[in-house]
Formats: sequence, C-alpha cells, structure tokens
Amino acid sequence: MERLTHGPTVKAPAERFTGDAWIDVISPGARPPFVRANLVRFAPGARTAWHRHTRGQTLHVLAGIGLVQTRGEEINVLRPGDTVRTGPGEWHWHGAAPTHFMVHLGLLEGGAPDGEPDTEWAGHVTDSEYDPPPAEA
Repeated sequence: MERLTHGPTVKAPAERFTGDAWIDVISPGARPPFVRANLVRFAPGARTAWHRHTRGQTLHVLAGIGLVQTRGEEINVLRPGDTVRTGPGEWHWHGAAPTHFMVHLGLLEGGAPDGEPDTEWAGHVTDSEYDPPPAEA
C-alpha cells in the first residue's frame, strides 16, 4: 500500500470555469494505472467551459445538485450518488445548479503521462446555454 499525498486546494482557472470552483487533485495519474482523480467543488451557478477528453471522463456526484450537458443534447440534472460518463472526444460541460453547491469526483484515464494531451478546452458556456430544466431545484 502507498499513501498518496497531494497539494493544497486550488481555485479553478477563470479561463476554463465560469464562477467559483475549487480543485483538489486526489491522484495526478503520473504512474500506472494512470488514473487521474480530482475532487471539484462548485459554487452555485459555477461551471466548466466546453471541453472534451481524449479517453472520456467519469463524474460521480458527492453532494449538492449539478448539471451536465453534451453538446447538442439536453441538460441533465445530477444529484448525490449519480455517476455519468462522457465518451472519448465528447464535447460537454458540468457544474452546479444555479441555487445549489455541487461536489463531484472527476476521473480521467491515461493521457498526460505519455505526452498526449487529455483535455481540449473551448469557449465558456454562455448564460443562454446554461439554462437548467425547471426541476433542478
């Protein structure tokens, strides 16, 4: 067994997030099995920019109410215990509902250790795109 240590909580960068979010890197994915795990805390209304991952991403909601959307599809409401997976190359965003915090564990497989970029970022999710269904509350 190996006890992993990690650095301090960092504020999510404004060029990739709208609103306030904080990231704890649980596992950096630097050695086999190359799984990266991040604990992300979103303030109400905070969200990622549009992005995609080389090998996809799994999100598991730990607390609060969240939203996730694949480009061209409906927004999905996420609650504690929900797990979603976006496939390789699938453009998407995720974040908190407008009136609730949300905490999720984000998992990425492979990518960075072999030099291949694992995340491609695009523009911010606009306010009109961030229009959750009425049942989010």
